[in-house]
Amino acid sequence: MTFMKFNTKTIHGKQHPDKAYGAVMTPIYQTSTYAQSAPGDHKGYAYSRSKNPTRHALEEAFASIENGEFGLAFGSGLAAIDAIIKLLDPGDEVISTSDLYGGTYRLFTNIFKKWGIKFHFVKMQNAENIANYVTNNTKLIWVETPTNPMMNIIDIKAVAHVAKAHNILLAVDNTFATPYLQQPLDLGADIVMHSATKYIGGHSDLVLGALVVKDKKLAERLYFIQNASGAICGPQDSFLALRGIKTLHVRMQRHCENGKAIAHYLKNHPKVNKVYWPGFEDHPNHHIAKDQMSDFGGMMSFSTKEDSLAGALQILKKFKIITLAESLGGVESLAGHPATMTHGSIPKKEREELGISDSLIRLSVGIEDEEDLINDLKQALG
Repeated sequence: MTFMKFNTKTIHGKQHPDKAYGAVMTPIYQTSTYAQSAPGDHKGYAYSRSKNPTRHALEEAFASIENGEFGLAFGSGLAAIDAIIKLLDPGDEVISTSDLYGGTYRLFTNIFKKWGIKFHFVKMQNAENIANYVTNNTKLIWVETPTNPMMNIIDIKAVAHVAKAHNILLAVDNTFATPYLQQPLDLGADIVMHSATKYIGGHSDLVLGALVVKDKKLAERLYFIQNASGAICGPQDSFLALRGIKTLHVRMQRHCENGKAIAHYLKNHPKVNKVYWPGFEDHPNHHIAKDQMSDFGGMMSFSTKEDSLAGALQILKKFKIITLAESLGGVESLAGHPATMTHGSIPKKEREELGISDSLIRLSVGIEDEEDLINDLKQALG
């Protein structure tokens, strides 16, 4: 059977019993090197930085669930982004989403900017705006959708149209949506990136990044960078990510169900000022989210009417089930304070221009019982 629907792909897509003994789950090949019969005469593996059977199985699974041809696994999501930017040369320009993960912003501005790569941080809610920033040196458009933490929605098809018209690569960070909700390659993107640490792993027990592409030449360039730079993940984390993929569909279904309930509860709470969740009809570009996503996910942010740092910190301290922690996408509900945590590397003025106020709290709604989560929010908000 060559065609599979998504739920089947997570379990069987490009995944096969191990050739050695028929193990249903890919074994952890905890080895750095492999015996050769003669120099260059081996069974496809010579050194684990270049290729490892467990990591290779994960990379095949990545490609399958994103409807791509080639997958690459890295030591973290930032390592995967690092590999993409290494496709560029000094003098090249990147047009990036303005509202994006602070770690990506830090990598762009503090690492690659000094090597002569120019970054334009642009509001992309209207894709036509992007064309105003295109120059002869523009080589990459970087998109997050939904964005972190404001949940802004960007029209991938429309951005892809701009990219193709100017022969520019389009890369999409699909971490928040996951391939369960959104598949950017089918919408015209050239590269999909995931912090697989998040929903793909799903259990807060690994750090890992992923890239998926369709084009063979682009894949070969990225494989070269992966091998040459060496920012690969180990076989243990590869195994855990493979296991996470197998339950991605059932976890995401519950994340979406709980997310909807929590978003509506917060929107109706007298102490909450605004809730940022793409499932609301009045959310900016809701119609685009409805078109390019199959549901609206379990990520959201909210601000309070009091709008103070002290007030936000007090709420975070009161949570009993929801955990104050970095990261997202695990089975447990997590809360974060973007201004001091994930986006602390972005200057305060720029944060506030993006809407990241001191009272903004980001929620990664887990798969616990809906009523328990609402009761936790009720007691924390007071």
